[in-house]
Amino acid sequence: MRIGELAQKSGFTTSKIRFYERIGLLKAVDRRSNGYRTYSSQAVTILGLITTAQRAGFTLDEIRALLPSDLTHWDHAALTGALTRKVADIEALQARLTQSKVHLLRLIEDIEARPEDMDCAANAHRILTNVLGKSTEDLDMTSDGVRLLDKADRRQSISPDLRKKAASR
Repeated sequence: MRIGELAQKSGFTTSKIRFYERIGLLKAVDRRSNGYRTYSSQAVTILGLITTAQRAGFTLDEIRALLPSDLTHWDHAALTGALTRKVADIEALQARLTQSKVHLLRLIEDIEARPEDMDCAANAHRILTNVLGKSTEDLDMTSDGVRLLDKADRRQSISPDLRKKAASR
């Protein structure tokens, strides 16, 4: 089949099919004397496998290493090893995401637990002290928001007039 028919059957654009051919993912391609590409019926299956593998989190390089040039010659040990490693990667990512979610929920809870008599800047100072695990005396806390600048960075970032005012305090 020609590239237009493959694009129609697979749902891929012709440019993406050419890209996959250029990077070595789609190997079942013949060239006719007129320069047209012709693809076997396996090409539709290979494109489907590429999509499925990408959805599972495999990179194009990983897919290229796993895909045989002929779908009847799989390296089963390499395939099951790669799939097992990807499952472990996903489990590690899930653990990190769960930990991040818990951390963010605690942060939201801490922010919302602001005492009624505390202004936003003081609450931000309280939260940052808890999050960073140290005093935030050296952080620039401004009324228009919280900036995580230490005193040296602050001196470099403010105008000379403001620097003079800050120095006179």
